[in-house]
Amino acid sequence: MAKTCVLVVDDEPIGREMMAENLTYEGYLVVEADSGEAAWDLIDAEPARFHVILLDRLMPDMDGIDVLRRMKARPETMHLPVIMQTGMTADSEVLEGLKAGAYYYLTKPFAADTLLAIVAAAARDYYSRQALAEEVKRQGNVLSCLAEARFIFRTPQEARDLATLLANTAPDPGRIVLGLSELMLNAIEHGNLDIGYDRKTALIENGSLEDEIERLLNSAEFSNRHAEVRVRRSDGELSFRICDQGAGFNWQGYLEMSPERAFDTHGRGIAMARMLSFERVEYAAQGNEVEAVIRL
Repeated sequence: MAKTCVLVVDDEPIGREMMAENLTYEGYLVVEADSGEAAWDLIDAEPARFHVILLDRLMPDMDGIDVLRRMKARPETMHLPVIMQTGMTADSEVLEGLKAGAYYYLTKPFAADTLLAIVAAAARDYYSRQALAEEVKRQGNVLSCLAEARFIFRTPQEARDLATLLANTAPDPGRIVLGLSELMLNAIEHGNLDIGYDRKTALIENGSLEDEIERLLNSAEFSNRHAEVRVRRSDGELSFRICDQGAGFNWQGYLEMSPERAFDTHGRGIAMARMLSFERVEYAAQGNEVEAVIRL
C-alpha cells in the first residue's frame, strides 16, 4: 500500500518542520504548505493526493477555518480528515472548528507522541471509510427494493459487511454506510462487550483494541451476545433500528460534536452519523437501542 500522505499547513517554519520531521520518521509521506492559500492550491489541484490534513487554525492570509469550509463544500474533499492545530482552546472556538468539519484537534504546544497518535487515528478513519465506500460500490443497488428485514451480527467484521450491504437500500449508499457502520460497531464495542470510553482510549493508545475485542468475543461472559439491525421502508422514510444486549450507556452527550472530546483519538462516531449520514438518530432511554432514519 502507498504511504499515507499528510499535508502539514503552518505559517511558522520551525513548528512546521518539526511536525514534518516527526511524521516522516514515522513513515508518512509529508507535503508542507506555509499558508492557507498555498494549502488550498495544493488541495484544489490534486484532491486525491492527500489522506490527512494537519491544519493550523490561525494564519494571516486564509485561516484554517476558511480552508476547511472550502474543503467541506467539495464532494472530493468533504470526507478528508482534518486535524486542527491551535492554541485557541476555549469551547466556543473549538466548537466553531467542529461545526466546520474539523473532527480532530491538537493543542499547541504538543508532544511528538500526541501528534503521531492523532494523525494515526485520522488516517485509520480515512482508510476505514474508503474501504466501506469501495465495498458499497461493489455491492451495487440490489437491495433498493427491500421493504423490511432483520439481521443478526456479532463481530466487527460482520457489522462492516452488513453495513456495506444494507447501505444499498438507500439512494445515497456512500453517505449512509459511514454512519451505519459507526452505529453498528458501537453496538458491539460499547454495547455487547462493555468497552467504556476511557478503556477504549487506553486500548487505542497501546495498540491492543482489536486483540481485546477478539478476546472478549471468545470469552464465556460475552461469547453468546449478539446485536441486530432491522431495516424498514415506509411512508417516505428508510429506518435502521440497531439493538444490542448490553446495559446501555449515557448517550445524550454523544449526539453532538463535543469540544471536550475534540482532542481524543475517538468518540466522534455517533455525532458524525447524525450530522453526515442520517436526518434523525434517536436512542431509546437505556441506550442499547438506536433508530437512524433517512427521508426518501
